[in-house]
Amino acid sequence: MRTLALEIDGLELPAVEKISNSQEEDPFQVLIATLLSARTQDATTLAASTRLFRVARTPRTMARLSVRQIERLIYPVSFYRHKAKHVKATCRMLVSRFGGRVPTTMEELLTLPGVGRKTANLVLILAFKSLENICVDTHVHRISNRLGWVRTNTPDETEQALYRATASRWWPYINLYLVTWGQNVCRPVYPRCGTCAIEPYCPRVGVTVTAKR
Repeated sequence: MRTLALEIDGLELPAVEKISNSQEEDPFQVLIATLLSARTQDATTLAASTRLFRVARTPRTMARLSVRQIERLIYPVSFYRHKAKHVKATCRMLVSRFGGRVPTTMEELLTLPGVGRKTANLVLILAFKSLENICVDTHVHRISNRLGWVRTNTPDETEQALYRATASRWWPYINLYLVTWGQNVCRPVYPRCGTCAIEPYCPRVGVTVTAKR
């Protein structure tokens, strides 16, 4: 983890991290950007979030938009029609149930439409500076298994296994480090093992092709 902390310096950060940094960790924008990011490339997420926040920056103003308006603003994110409905419903619930504020607990976040553990954990880490959560997406699930830290089949299983397998001081950083590394070096196909700084520690579980690219 110390090696990764040094190695990711200067690499392209995930879109939600960029939004969080530029908006001073605004919980609402972190929440919405994370909802849009599922199965969507970072550049597309960042562009769609920027367009949406340019029109509406609060739950109240976004709740006033129609689903069709939201669809047009977030296109071409993956499943944009479903996500537009979730964004609209989430904003309405934030206003009606939470006074226009993003809730600060896992239990309450999971009541929001379209919000799963990955989104809730990332909001708690980025927006509320939680030190007790690990956010697991496909990169974290894949790389933590590839490194041999865990032996799991789903991201939810990986999250629980990582709490047991890793020191708590690293929990808030696991997503940032592994997602950044997964997007730039430890890729799903043709991982750059020959130029990987943590290659000596990696058993390469599940890696069948290694190439210097």
